Amino acid sequence: MTEQQDAQAERIDGRGIVADPLSSAPAIPVPVHQRDDEWEVTNGFAWVYYGVGSTAVEKPVIMADGFNLGRSDLQWLAQGLDGGPYKFLTKLREQGRTVILLGFDERTAKVQENARAAIEVIQRTIEERVGNDRLTVGGFSMGGLITRYALARLETMKMDHQTAVYFSYDTPHRGAVIPIGLQAFAHFIPTANDFATQMNSDAARQMLWRHYNSDTEEVEQDPLRTTFLQDLARVGSWPRIPRTIAVANGTGDGTGPDVPPGDLALKSTGLIAFPGTTFWTQRTGNNVKVAELKRLIPWAQKTVTTSGLPELDGAPGGTLDSYRIVADELVAKGGKVDLKHGTICFVPTVSAVAIRDIDRQDDLYAKVDALDPTESDVDDFYCSPSTTGHTEITPELCDWIIEQLP
Repeated sequence: MTEQQDAQAERIDGRGIVADPLSSAPAIPVPVHQRDDEWEVTNGFAWVYYGVGSTAVEKPVIMADGFNLGRSDLQWLAQGLDGGPYKFLTKLREQGRTVILLGFDERTAKVQENARAAIEVIQRTIEERVGNDRLTVGGFSMGGLITRYALARLETMKMDHQTAVYFSYDTPHRGAVIPIGLQAFAHFIPTANDFATQMNSDAARQMLWRHYNSDTEEVEQDPLRTTFLQDLARVGSWPRIPRTIAVANGTGDGTGPDVPPGDLALKSTGLIAFPGTTFWTQRTGNNVKVAELKRLIPWAQKTVTTSGLPELDGAPGGTLDSYRIVADELVAKGGKVDLKHGTICFVPTVSAVAIRDIDRQDDLYAKVDALDPTESDVDDFYCSPSTTGHTEITPELCDWIIEQLP
């Protein structure tokens, strides 16, 4: 094996490791109804789909895109909504509802910046609307945070957003989790890569419950998240005028993906592509080793540990195939892997339905469906009957949302 081949094997991209699946390229492109109009707004844009048989904005439903790198691709989002067995976009349109997909010029920008796009789309919707039907406003993953902040800010500005229902779809209200070992690995890759760019982006630092600081190697609540939570509190934390609802791709019965704590998650077992690099699933305790990182060009080795974190990877919640994506990239570069746990929790159920918190093990694994629903910050919520992928479109979640609409 030449030094050049070794170096090429360690040029991995990692773009999909933390990207919102609903905001990513569909595995199999499918035809979907084409938009009827397009609006340009500050920091973003919107695609407008009139209800079946309509030629105007009626019964409007605004749905915001989630986290990924770069500008939103609303064709991807439309295919994510309508590309599976359950066609969410079509179901809404068949009820005579105008669906307005909200995209952003840069999805990794701060929530507060992209909320400007949400505010302008809400105002444009009110201007274009035929009749007096009140709005439904919400979003998927980080899109739910953006629209939550936008509506709350409009209320503090004494501006009438005319919204009847706010919804969030697997939104990390209490934060999202990416394994600390994987976060450290993003910066261990010896070349510039999309994974590291995502991890250090403003939006990721606001969204993640705990962030790996690539400069200090500390695991902490990022200062950007602290500032965002303070800004959110200043606008009242939640919109108060609309009914607020949330759905979780994770279960409400306290069960998550079958990922035992402290277990081997992934190991690079070949002679190239970070040979010997090993990741373990998160367990409780202090100075817990979660990753042993090794590379060839330039040679380096690093041990990554955590202290005081609960068993995050197997928690009830919407999942991402984070370790599987890393494994696939290593194999694509000529490496060999031992993959034990490809799929892990990303947005814990308690975060998605804004009840309790992530910090304590008992709360993280709480049987949410058995809790007093008034513990939640939202008026009502629904959890998936089984563990599903983050922002996965399912009949159970979508039918429940539709039942709540004005």
